[in-house]
Amino acid sequence: MKIFGKVRHRPSASWRQATDRAFTLIGDGRYEDAGALLTRAADLEPWLSESWFNLALLHKFRHDWEQARAAGLRAVALLDKESGAPDWWNVGIAATALQDWPLARRAWQAYGLKVPGSGQHTAAANSEPTGMELGSAAVRLSPEGEAEVVWGRRLDPARMEVLSIPLPSSGRRWGEVVLHDGVPHGERVTAAGPSYPVFDEIELWAPSPVPTWVVLLEAATEDDRDALEQLASDAGFAAEDWSSSVRLLCRACSESRMESDEGDGEHLDPHDHSEPGHPGPLGHRTAGELWVPERECGIAAPAGLVRGLLDGWVADSPDSREWRDLEEVC
Repeated sequence: MKIFGKVRHRPSASWRQATDRAFTLIGDGRYEDAGALLTRAADLEPWLSESWFNLALLHKFRHDWEQARAAGLRAVALLDKESGAPDWWNVGIAATALQDWPLARRAWQAYGLKVPGSGQHTAAANSEPTGMELGSAAVRLSPEGEAEVVWGRRLDPARMEVLSIPLPSSGRRWGEVVLHDGVPHGERVTAAGPSYPVFDEIELWAPSPVPTWVVLLEAATEDDRDALEQLASDAGFAAEDWSSSVRLLCRACSESRMESDEGDGEHLDPHDHSEPGHPGPLGHRTAGELWVPERECGIAAPAGLVRGLLDGWVADSPDSREWRDLEEVC
């Protein structure tokens, strides 16, 4: 097959050596050195889509979105297949990071996804893709640091709105939108049966103005705890019982197929690496008792509302509820 007068052929040994070495350097975080080798590989084999795909991948790792878009477009221009190529997915991520919505729509469609409102003569074709109905998923915040997996709502194939209340160590807030990668690392399985992919965060796409608070509750029963979460939700914000929702997992467990609930009774979760007295379901069990009234709770709400929410929660059942030590943490 000829492209621009060149015959398509297998890459040379020099191309393979430069590319293999480049990805070893990428694994070591040496992006500059890897970039020099991948640029050399592209000079050796400019007619090979993989040359430009690899460069686009490197620029994605570096969050250099202009370069990622440029290299990605050169890669897709050389593709043999019409749809489903990961080259298009990388173009979609770069376009989303740059808010280049016409290109993002084109990329998702070329990959094989249905994008509502992408007709050539509609104003929607120039707006961000919405209504793709991709459902819920989980995202791993700060995947190279103190990684934390939280639940979210997929806005499109590359963005997720965070619906959990992240721990302050993640530096993320409830309601933020993060850009995420396309290949899942792990999945979470619910008690009802469905499984949800876990994507790795690439970077923060849109911050949230809503601060995160931590508070100690005295909740006599699970119903008392649930009442606070419902009260916050009714106000348009969120509360989350970190004493129940947080599990400490090793990397291998986090990136595997995991049950998303804690179980009950004496059947302890073998993947939970927390210890008694520390956060996590196992850390809050007592001999013969599952429920512990003292709960560490995260709340996402404005400063002018959070104390009113807590006082209203106590006022509804003062004999079984108390709060103390409210602190803004993120």
